[in-house]
Amino acid sequence: MVKKIRVGVVFGGRSGEHEVSLLSATSVMRALDRSKYDIIPIGISREGRWLTDGDPMDELQRLVSGREEPSLAPRQAQQNRAVAAVGVDRRELVPGVREGVPGIDVLFPVLHGPYGEDGTVQGLLELANIPYVGSGVLGSALAMDKAAMKAVFSAAGFPTAASLLVRRWEWQQASDQVRRSVKERIGYPCFVKPVNLGSSVGVSKVHDEDELGGALELAARYDRRLLVEQAINAREIECSVLGNDQPMASLPGEVIPKREFYDYQAKYLDDDTELIVPADLPAATVSTIQDLAVRAFLALDCAGMARADFFVDRVTGLVYINELNTIPGFTAVSMYPRMWEASGLPYPELLDRLIQLAFDRHDERSRMSTSNR
Repeated sequence: MVKKIRVGVVFGGRSGEHEVSLLSATSVMRALDRSKYDIIPIGISREGRWLTDGDPMDELQRLVSGREEPSLAPRQAQQNRAVAAVGVDRRELVPGVREGVPGIDVLFPVLHGPYGEDGTVQGLLELANIPYVGSGVLGSALAMDKAAMKAVFSAAGFPTAASLLVRRWEWQQASDQVRRSVKERIGYPCFVKPVNLGSSVGVSKVHDEDELGGALELAARYDRRLLVEQAINAREIECSVLGNDQPMASLPGEVIPKREFYDYQAKYLDDDTELIVPADLPAATVSTIQDLAVRAFLALDCAGMARADFFVDRVTGLVYINELNTIPGFTAVSMYPRMWEASGLPYPELLDRLIQLAFDRHDERSRMSTSNR
């Protein structure tokens, strides 16, 4: 009898995307083939407490809904159990090497935003020598930090919308200068975003200078660094990337929100946002998007998966790359799995591929020398 692979699915977390993570993780755990995998749910509360006993998903959902306080053990005990769950020697966890060892063969982080998608959890797993799905520390950190990501894209010569980095203290202490810079370098309309966050949390579309202050104040609730970005009259196109050193891109899809832009409400709450997969685009534009998606994935040193987001100018047809998300949404209607489905890779098989890529990357890193002797 073949031993099942023990997959730890981590969800929740301390970011503003906590609820989205619960939705994504629920879909992942439902889609994983139970004949191949034993699933170990691991929850992280908003306060950073790790939940490994009982039903962590139910505990966190009760907390989110306000129905009941979760029955949490003292913080240190929770953290000790979480570390024990992943901190077992990898040699004891390889399927078939040793039977009956409590532990995890591979971890699947479904943590959106800071403290999960930004390299923090990935660093913990590197130290624990545990295979995990998705990008490593560098790729995760670069893709999470919109300013650093744009700097990499600019250095690589990728077409991107003009942007301006504003630090919270600059807005608080020199607001007139910030207003001048936005007017001269970006113009209106524009978007204001927290640098380190996703799911459009804290994002505003600013139509004129009167709206700039409120947008910066909102973004500053979530980060000390804020990005002001040119608004392009464009179609919003997305493309999924899968692989490690030789990634491939899916057919692209198009997002058509009924709201003014694809904000949190449109992504997760509205029923009338249109998600068109595959997108109705000229073959040459599809090829450009797929090529840019793969090159951006490699430029950021991503691994496993990423969703690349683009703008296609409605007038000129020019393609601009906006950002990469290294842990994209995995709900039943999320674009990342839907685009692979349209490209011939069903959701359960996609998860199989991601888990295998995690093992491949870990095995490759394990062959690297860590000594000069």
